[in-house]
Amino acid sequence: MNFLAHIYLSFEDDEITIGNFIADSIRGNKFKHLPERVQKGIKLHRHIDSFTDAHPTVRKSTKRLHKNYSHYSGIIVDIFYDHYLAKNWKSYSDTPLDIFVDNFYDLLEDNYEILPAGVHRMMPYMIADNWILNYAKMEGIGKVLNGMNRRTKNKSKMNFAILDLEEHYEKFENEFTSFFEELTAYSKQKFSSL
Repeated sequence: MNFLAHIYLSFEDDEITIGNFIADSIRGNKFKHLPERVQKGIKLHRHIDSFTDAHPTVRKSTKRLHKNYSHYSGIIVDIFYDHYLAKNWKSYSDTPLDIFVDNFYDLLEDNYEILPAGVHRMMPYMIADNWILNYAKMEGIGKVLNGMNRRTKNKSKMNFAILDLEEHYEKFENEFTSFFEELTAYSKQKFSSL
């Protein structure tokens, strides 16, 4: 799952949210200096990723992309799934998406000193271009995929994946919807046992 899903699956716990968001920037066990609940957020993120990567529905989505994007397929599906979460946000939360996202950006700024250097570098761009809110629009997803392609020095060809999204829009959405229900239940269970 991508940024929005990890934030949402922190169930409005600020410290868990920070950990869940920064986890990809933390290698191994190099998080023992962080507050305990931030550490738990990192662990929750890793549980979510393991569950997602092994899930047959997600594998069905990635298989549809594998021929063209090889090992980048999983990253692309994560981005697609965040699009569906953002687009259908009212089905998942009573808080409007723009307010939810603004609150998250405020949370990042309030906890700036404990964020990893990689997050410090990314944050100004993320906030200025409002990445997370723009996941709801095809144009926003196109920009994300273009940025990811540039980051791979054009090796991934991820910029073309917007065409796959358009072609198989309903299939990906149905897969996301059924999978996300299971992921939410799994994440709640993991959250309560942290």
